[in-house]
Amino acid sequence: MKNTIQLSDHFGYKKLLRFTSSSIAMMIFISIYGVVDGFFVSNYVGSTPFAAVNFIMPFLMILGSLGFMFGTGGSALIAKTMGEGKYEKAQRIFSLLIYTSIICGICIAVIGSIFLKPIASILGAEGNMLNNCVIYGRIIIIAVPFFILQQAFQSFFITAEKPVLGLAVTVSAGITNIVLDALFVAVFKWELAGAAAATTISQVVGGIIPLLYFSRKNSSRLQLTKTNFDGHAIVRTCTNGSSELMSNISMSLVNMLYNVQLMKYIGENGVSAFGVLMYVNLVFLAAFIGYSIGTAPIIGYHYGAKNHNELKSLLKKSSFIILVFAVIMFITSLFLSGTLAKIFVGYDKELCKLTEHAFSVFSFSFLFAGFAIFGSSFFTALNDGLTSALISFLRTLVFQAASVLILPLIWQVDGIWASMIVAEFMAAALSVFFIIIKRKKYNYM
Repeated sequence: MKNTIQLSDHFGYKKLLRFTSSSIAMMIFISIYGVVDGFFVSNYVGSTPFAAVNFIMPFLMILGSLGFMFGTGGSALIAKTMGEGKYEKAQRIFSLLIYTSIICGICIAVIGSIFLKPIASILGAEGNMLNNCVIYGRIIIIAVPFFILQQAFQSFFITAEKPVLGLAVTVSAGITNIVLDALFVAVFKWELAGAAAATTISQVVGGIIPLLYFSRKNSSRLQLTKTNFDGHAIVRTCTNGSSELMSNISMSLVNMLYNVQLMKYIGENGVSAFGVLMYVNLVFLAAFIGYSIGTAPIIGYHYGAKNHNELKSLLKKSSFIILVFAVIMFITSLFLSGTLAKIFVGYDKELCKLTEHAFSVFSFSFLFAGFAIFGSSFFTALNDGLTSALISFLRTLVFQAASVLILPLIWQVDGIWASMIVAEFMAAALSVFFIIIKRKKYNYM
């Protein structure tokens, strides 16, 4: 059996899981080390700074979301180009997208730093909470160009047939964050600024290492080279990856809306409880996202090579794998709700009880989330950015925003926790609908 799995291979269940395991682990690890900030801030700094981190984080994620668009959209285009046998063109597109990411990252960091405080204030942060948002946010923003690169390279490592190397880079960045969080927050007592500095340094590590690797000759399929401006390639990339960009921006906007609703119905405790839910949600959904990122270049390659039988096989096997993941995550989250609440907010009995109850409702959303995530990624890989973007837009913005605004009017606070279930169910149904009606166009059924 070959040790190296190539995009052109036939993928059974075992090979599919082997190839995607690195991207799944990579996304889970990124989510876990992101959670570490919350753990140290909550347990060593206090509930108000913890609420501030959760309050400003959606805005910070919007700033870095461009990397997902360049990574997923670019990988789909590059994989399709390689499937057509145009390897030199694929190298030029890859290089153009990395250089563009760097320039965009610098511009976004400058603009974000200027508008950070006004936006936090408009959203409802005031007093100590507003000050904490500014302290944490302005340090994190320094690393936005590197964060964008880190997100883009996650997808490009897979397209370059080096998913394990991508995982190694992520682990390196993650360990950096965990160690520095413990050192800066628990030992040096630098509080919120220490947590922000730890995350900033880890994102620099996650962006610089891949940049150095692809800048020299390597054994992967991709290398940074001289390139020329290709407006068509950038437009195709942005169109293909618009769903991932829309998904991240919409998710962040909706999280802001959740925070506003929770401040209205409960106050800071509600924001803290929701923050814990989102940390665990990130880790669990990371498995779906990682699998989708891992399979996208395979789907894109076989679509470019017109291997319709392989596309059919990939869709069938992926649907079953997603279903298994969904059931496991639902059962795990349901039974660990009390333990997870105690890990983050065990120091506050009332907050812990609120968080545990929220988990018991929220857990049902994991039964449906994976199907919409994979559905959107599937159409991105097929270079159908419009369908992919529509699924993401409706899932992460329209369905969730409508649910979190309407359901609390009926069920009060429980309506907020249940809104994610309703939104994910509707998005899963929409994904199935598009897969059925588009089957003849792409020949995957």
